[in-house]
Amino acid sequence: MDNNICQVYEDEIQLLEEEIKLLTEKYEDIQQESTFFSDEEILMSINSLQKEFQGESKGNESPSDLKARLGTLETDLSFLMKFTGIQFRSHSKKTVEKTGNRTVQKHRLSGNCHSLFFQLEFQLLEMRNKESVSAVITDLNIVMESGENSDVSKFVSSAGECGNLLTFFRSLSSYAEWCEHRRCAFLHFK
Repeated sequence: MDNNICQVYEDEIQLLEEEIKLLTEKYEDIQQESTFFSDEEILMSINSLQKEFQGESKGNESPSDLKARLGTLETDLSFLMKFTGIQFRSHSKKTVEKTGNRTVQKHRLSGNCHSLFFQLEFQLLEMRNKESVSAVITDLNIVMESGENSDVSKFVSSAGECGNLLTFFRSLSSYAEWCEHRRCAFLHFK
């Protein structure tokens, strides 16, 4: 009877290992899909969406339409900043290397999330082939003021090692929000 129970557990372990492998592959595929795109690709996407949804041809927008769209974008940006607590203060991009199908850009980004200041510096390697573009973040360097938040340093170093900006911003947003709640609670009791 014990052998039967062990076999059931071994079968269950095998199924779980296969499921973990499938989920890991799916996660890596999703990460590759959520890469950064060049400014030209973003503009081409915006233009194709405009044609599809608004039926407008390229370059036929009046200044009043552009102002209305800018107002909508500013409203959306304001909503996202309130929702996530992340406010970008500066961004610079410098192309380090550009060949036929390979581009390396150096990005510097600074901002704050609630009361936590952050600064990022990373290189974005884009490889193009006929069907797709793949992008990889390398040399990620994250600088944060850790003064009273000493537990942030472990998080920052692990985020820098794995080079995943989406996870960094999600975690930073959540952590900073709870730090803000904690600070308000302590002020309330003083």
